[in-house]
Amino acid sequence: MSELVTGEAVALELRPAKLPSRALAIVIDLIVAVLVYIAVVIGLVAATSSLDDAAQAAMSVAAFLLVLVGGPIAVETLSHGRSLGKLAFGLRVVRDDGGPVRFRHALVRGGVGMIEILMTFGVVACIASLVSERGRRLGDVFAGTLVVRERIPVGRAGVVPPPPPELAGRFAELDLSAVPDGLWLAVRQYLTRMHQLQPQVSWSMASRLAADVAARTGAAVPPDLQAQPAAFLAAVVHERQSRQARQQPRYENGGEQAVTVAPAPPPVVAPVPPKADGEKAPEPPQSRSTGFAPPA
Repeated sequence: MSELVTGEAVALELRPAKLPSRALAIVIDLIVAVLVYIAVVIGLVAATSSLDDAAQAAMSVAAFLLVLVGGPIAVETLSHGRSLGKLAFGLRVVRDDGGPVRFRHALVRGGVGMIEILMTFGVVACIASLVSERGRRLGDVFAGTLVVRERIPVGRAGVVPPPPPELAGRFAELDLSAVPDGLWLAVRQYLTRMHQLQPQVSWSMASRLAADVAARTGAAVPPDLQAQPAAFLAAVVHERQSRQARQQPRYENGGEQAVTVAPAPPPVVAPVPPKADGEKAPEPPQSRSTGFAPPA
């Protein structure tokens, strides 16, 4: 397992893909690309039979660049790093910080891949992957990307701790659309591993992450939570998960009818009876420790 450190100083547990799985994924992608290229060339030959040899050669070169180079670039951009071969083996191309790839990353990977994969029959790519500590080829090095495994055993996945009960639904009006995926990933990784860190280090990381989230949302961390930044992060992540759950419709009767899930009603708090003369007032219930308290 490889640990990538983000700008928020949080280690992300990503599994770099091994060379055999990457090679097989590339073989599948090349087979599909070659089949498409052959079909395109046959169509061009039939359509340009009346042209001279120079024009037909130019059309063949254009088809080669369009299908074998432009095709993988377009697929990686639109699928956020998942081609047909990578999908078959549970792989994905991500940035060095764990975020999704963009067009410029796919363009650099595709341009360099034409040299190290197509022109050298994959020899340069294999050597570079064997030499690299994380199995990266030259296209990944220049693009700042990494091929990782998405299919991780469920038993090893970390669980994000729930926020304190009094914070549930407190950030329902917060705008979370501007928070990037990379920052969400860093927050989730921190929350799953914060109990493994020293208290001072954990609190410092939580403060930096909370400041980044607050800057993206445009709302400052509430004053009562500035001493508990981990609780603020847990509450914000819980709010994001709740919104995603509400956006996914549930179906009944074999999927024929969508059912809108209404949010659970707030808990009813029983009033405390007034104390009689000479009687002690009942003590409030003690809440369990959530692990979000500031370091001593």
